[in-house]
Amino acid sequence: MNPPDIIVTDAPEAADLAVVSDSLDRFNIDASGIADRRPLAVLARDPLTGKTLGGITGRTSLGLLFLDVFFLPEALRGSGIGSRMLQMAEAEGGRRGCRAAVLYTISFQAPEFYKKHGWREFGTIPCDPPGTSRIFLTKDLQPAT
Repeated sequence: MNPPDIIVTDAPEAADLAVVSDSLDRFNIDASGIADRRPLAVLARDPLTGKTLGGITGRTSLGLLFLDVFFLPEALRGSGIGSRMLQMAEAEGGRRGCRAAVLYTISFQAPEFYKKHGWREFGTIPCDPPGTSRIFLTKDLQPAT
C-alpha cells in the first residue's frame, strides 16, 4: 500500500469528519465493548418562530458527559435560563448513565457560572490574548438507577 496523502484544511467535508469520528467510535466499541456514544443538545428556541437562539451541545460516551459549546445571547443571560439548561444537560447525562461531566471554558467566558453550579476546576492552560486561560472543569453526576 502506498502511503496516504496528508493534508491540512480549515474546511473539512462533513463526510471526512464522519470517517474520523465513526472510526474512533468503532475502535472504542471494540476496545471497551460499550456502544453508548450519543450527541446531546439543549436548545433555547424562540416560542414564536421556533428559531434556535442558543444552547448547549455535547455528547455522552463511556460514562462521561462532554459539554462542548454553550452560548446564550446577552438578552437571555442572568435570567436563570442558562442554569436551567445546564441542569437539564447534567440530568440527561445522568439518565444516560454518566458518572461525571467535563468541559472547558475561557477565563473571560463563564468559569464562575459553572463553579456556582458545583463544577470544580482541574486544570488551566494559558492561551491568547495574554493573561487569558482555558479552564477545565468537571462535575460528578448521579447516574439514573
